[in-house]
Amino acid sequence: MIKKIIRFIWKLMLWFFGISIFFVVLFKWVPVPFTPLMAIRLIEFKLDSKEDAVFSHDWEPLENISPNLQKAVIASEDGNFLKHSGFDFNAMQKAFKNNQKGKRLKGGSTISQQTAKNVFLWQGRSYLRKGLEAYFTVLIELIWGKERIMEVYLNSIEMGNGVYGAQAAARHWYSTSADKLTKREAAGIAAILPNPRKFKASNSSSYINRRKDKIMRVMSHVGKIEY
Repeated sequence: MIKKIIRFIWKLMLWFFGISIFFVVLFKWVPVPFTPLMAIRLIEFKLDSKEDAVFSHDWEPLENISPNLQKAVIASEDGNFLKHSGFDFNAMQKAFKNNQKGKRLKGGSTISQQTAKNVFLWQGRSYLRKGLEAYFTVLIELIWGKERIMEVYLNSIEMGNGVYGAQAAARHWYSTSADKLTKREAAGIAAILPNPRKFKASNSSSYINRRKDKIMRVMSHVGKIEY
């Protein structure tokens, strides 16, 4: 009986590794059409019977997304994105210490970790999900590389209520296209990422405007992005 259980678990693990690696390799070349978060949001809208529910998601190659937005998310979300191998342990340690003190601080998740979570997993804070997030982070760092991670990130993450990706966000917030985003507009989108359904990138609150100013200051130190 025990041998059968062990054999079953072993087969299950082999299937998981095979399927997960297949999809990571696939999405290195193929645009990600849909994410678990998009599905969850659509279900939430349906359950709440929101007739004005919005769903906007347009994939754009990285060369069609303004370098301003690429710099803005690095400045806002992951200053060491181009240097680390998927995990910023100093940021994680700092976040842990501040959380222990009861302070509110953004998590230590890198852009790579956020991409892995958004594309392959569900939202939540369980140890299982964090473990799978680490697994997929290692895979995409090895198979995709930084440029593809940034491309998928900027095309998949939530940038407004029902708004996903740079192109949809540029149209929604500024009536422009992703390749024409100014520094201020890019900083506006990056500023709302911690809670894109609550905050507004345009006609923003004083809090978000202060975040924009800070992000723009940091952007000036990012320099040329070389993947």
